[in-house]
Amino acid sequence: MSDVLSELVPVLLLTSLAVVVVLGVAFVVGVRRGKHAGVDVAWGLGFVAVAATAFAAFSGSGDSGRRWLALVLVAVWGLRLAAHIANRSRGKGEDPRYAAMLEKAEGDPSRYALLHIYVPQGLIMWFVSLPVQVAMVVTGGWSAVMALGVLLWAVGFVFEAVGDLQLSRFRADPGNKGKVLDTGLWRYTRHPNYFGDACVWTGLWLVAASAWPGVLTVLSPVAMVVNLYAGTGKKLLEKDIGDRRPEYADYVRRTSGFLPLPPKQRQR
Repeated sequence: MSDVLSELVPVLLLTSLAVVVVLGVAFVVGVRRGKHAGVDVAWGLGFVAVAATAFAAFSGSGDSGRRWLALVLVAVWGLRLAAHIANRSRGKGEDPRYAAMLEKAEGDPSRYALLHIYVPQGLIMWFVSLPVQVAMVVTGGWSAVMALGVLLWAVGFVFEAVGDLQLSRFRADPGNKGKVLDTGLWRYTRHPNYFGDACVWTGLWLVAASAWPGVLTVLSPVAMVVNLYAGTGKKLLEKDIGDRRPEYADYVRRTSGFLPLPPKQRQR
């Protein structure tokens, strides 16, 4: 284990630098454009940058199969997410969540955005990605735990990608303006994309946990799930939607908030 830790320390510094570079560029772009919604595009790209940095830095270490698997899974997830968010936000103004935060800013709004949006996201990004970084150096070969991790990642990726596609198509129909999507995956969970995210990162942790000391990074997926459920994900988004759409309250009553479950009957 001491050999693994000695290899990890310098790479952890490099991956920290990768996070700083990606979010630093996003911050500069956000200041110049006058909106910081682009940080959500950088979210997926930052994880890809961390995975690629760790992959390159650990060249010759760990298991080749696990290293490539971790890199590919993160790249597929991160690039799809970044492309989806970039397409979704094209031609639109500030994200309502960030707009509400910036309204409370005292002093320089750019400094406030840096300290309250970019820095927290950077810290979470680096911490959540620890299983991926460790997966690049651990040894132990393939196992049932790794296979379970890939399966959970796949379930999460499908929920996230399909959920995003269903929501995009729903919003593209002018007849749905002001309505609440309660069909498809959104019939069973109010946040199929967030549930998918949780599965993706728990699956990636299992890929790392299939060999010692990857299991020690268990707090990373826990942090991601907590953030999605009670942090800047579900909780903040639902407050914004609830303020704008009164009928959303009935949808909340009928539909599971996170885990996919059969919906309750509509009230008459």
